[in-house]
Order: sequence, then structure tokens, then C-alpha cells
Amino acid sequence: MIHSTALPTRRGALALLAAAGLSVPARAGSLRVATVDWSVLETLLALGVPPVAAPELRQFREIAVEPEVPVGVTDLGLRGTINFELLLMTRPQLIFSSSFYVGSEPRLRRIAPVETFTIYASGLLPFEPAVAMTRSIGARLGIAERAERYIAETQAELAALRDRLKPYATRPVIPVNLGDARHFRVFGDDSMFGEVLKRLGLANAWTEHTSYSAMAPIGLEALVRVPEAFIVLIPPVPPGAMQALAASAFWNALPNLREGRLLQIGSINPYGGLPAARRFARLLAAALIEAGAARG
Repeated sequence: MIHSTALPTRRGALALLAAAGLSVPARAGSLRVATVDWSVLETLLALGVPPVAAPELRQFREIAVEPEVPVGVTDLGLRGTINFELLLMTRPQLIFSSSFYVGSEPRLRRIAPVETFTIYASGLLPFEPAVAMTRSIGARLGIAERAERYIAETQAELAALRDRLKPYATRPVIPVNLGDARHFRVFGDDSMFGEVLKRLGLANAWTEHTSYSAMAPIGLEALVRVPEAFIVLIPPVPPGAMQALAASAFWNALPNLREGRLLQIGSINPYGGLPAARRFARLLAAALIEAGAARG
């Protein structure tokens, strides 16, 4: 069977939208904006201008967690293979994308103008590009003052947390994400997590080059090289991994574990924008302070 890849007509799209019982969400700023990228999505939500459509919203709610996604935002399916017909039905006037999805832009441009941001790229530190993206979105949607206020609040929050974490700056931190019970992904200085550590006055225990934010798979035995570090475990955690580690003699023999320096925090989008940076900073600070209190 041959499946046509042609996009439906505007009239046909609206008919399908009505037949599906879908409502058209409210405007984002002064334009009806859609996005195919999570860092853009969380930034729009943080600025109080939800898009009409975005991808993988159920996963976003589980992994990025915040900001909260309003019910009216249409879910476009997988980020890498979005539903273009459904996107057309939401009638966006502008689509925000990122360098992750340049392959989709020819089809996206058949629906609406596309503006692309680059936060994550080899050799690029992501924090300042995330600031620039927030500022650009604010200017484009006529909410420049709101965007500047959010940027200032982000910087102020990180500065305040830096002051609170001064007692913990003597030990480095290694942010990891488990692949299974024997391997992990580590986030280096070129990741958003690494950037936040620097702004909090904390050292990243992983000093090797991690082109494009992270390195994986790394064998669990690599943790013996950072015995003095706080291990920050970032979800999602594969099913059964923690149970297997609990029974691992090697894992339990690590000085980090024996001395109570394993910190398990909430899930965060590792390729997010300023909202992800702020969430990581808050969760890490709370975990470090709690660990310090527990150790007296």
C-alpha cells in the first residue's frame, strides 16, 4: 500500500480537527506558536505563553516535570517523528525548533515560518545560548520584559543558592544517569548540569572531555576515580537497576556510598533551557543540604 505524505488542505485539516473533537488552544503571546523542541517548550511555559502544540507531552511531564503543561496543548507525538497533519490542524503562525530537528524543517516550513535555536552543539556551553533563546522568544512574542525578568530571576536564584552551598564547595559533584546496573552516563562541563555546578561554586568531579554534554556508556568501575565526590543520580532509573546495585559488593564498597554521598534527586530534562537549569540547582541544593544535616 502506498501512503501519501502530502499535508491535508486547510479546510480538510479543520474538518479533521472538528471530527476529532479537538479544541484549538489559546494563543502563545501575540502569535499562535507551536514547538517541536522540549527546551523551547519549557521556556514558553515558564514565560506564561503555552504553545498550541508540542511533542511527547506525557514524557515531558515525567522527565522534565516542570513547568506544568496546560491541558489545552496538543500532543504531536514523538519528537523525532511528529504528526505533521496534527500540527497543521492546530494552525500555528510560527514554529520554534532547534538544531536537533533541522531535518524536519522543510516540512515544518510548509505549515508555518520556522525559527531555530541552538543550545546544544559540540564545543558549545549551553547556559548563555539558553539565555539568548529566552531573550529571543520574549522579543519575538512581544513579552521582552517578562523574558528579561525571568533571566534576572534565574541569575538571582543561582547566586542565592551559591551562597547557601558554600559549606559544600570543598567536595566535587559528579552528575550521572544510570544506563543499567553496570553503566552510567556522565555529564561534563559542557552540559547544562555542568554549567549550573560552576555557577553554584561547585566543581564537577568528571574532568575528562565530554563532547556534546555527556559521555556514555561508562563502566561503574570508573567511580573509583572520584572517591571524594558526591554522586548525583538523576532519573530516569532503569527498572531493577537500584535493586541490583543494592546487592552489588562493588557498589556498596565505594567510599561515596559508605560515607553517605549518594544523592538521588528528581527527574530533569538534561537538554533543557533555563527552567531545567533552575530545577537542577534547586534539587541539588536541597539534596546537599539534607545530606549535610544527616551527617551532622
